[in-house]
Amino acid sequence: MVYHSSFVNEEGVTKACGCPLLPLKSHIKGPAPVYDNDGTDVVDEAITFFRANVFFRNFDIQSSADKLLIYLTFYINVALKKLEGCRTLAEGTKAIINLGLEEVPVPGESGFPFPGLFVLPKGQEEAGKSSYSGTI
Repeated sequence: MVYHSSFVNEEGVTKACGCPLLPLKSHIKGPAPVYDNDGTDVVDEAITFFRANVFFRNFDIQSSADKLLIYLTFYINVALKKLEGCRTLAEGTKAIINLGLEEVPVPGESGFPFPGLFVLPKGQEEAGKSSYSGTI
C-alpha cells in the first residue's frame, strides 16, 4: 500500500505551480512558512515513507500534498545517489551542501523531472518560489 501525505487540508495554504508551500521545521528563510508544532512536517513525512513509497511504480495522487511527497521522495533519492561515493562524513556533507546549491529546474523548463505533475508558473515570482533551494 502506498503512503499518502497527511497534509490534505489545503485551506489557507499558498501554492507555487500547484505545489503547496507547507510549513517546514527549518531555520532557513524561504517561501515556506515555519512549522511551529512539535509534530511531523512534510519533509519528515517524506523521509518516513521513503522506503515504502520508492517501490511503487504507480502513485494515486489524492491531494496536492501528495505531489509534494512524490517530489520529495525523488529529491531524497537524488541525495542518496550523491552520497553513494562518499567515504567520509566531510565528503558527504560537502556533497549534500553542493546539491542544495544547484540550480533546480522549475515546471516547464528542460530537465524538470516530472513534466505534467505541476502546473507551469504564472510568472517569474511564482517560478522563483518553486525553485527556491533553501526550503529543503
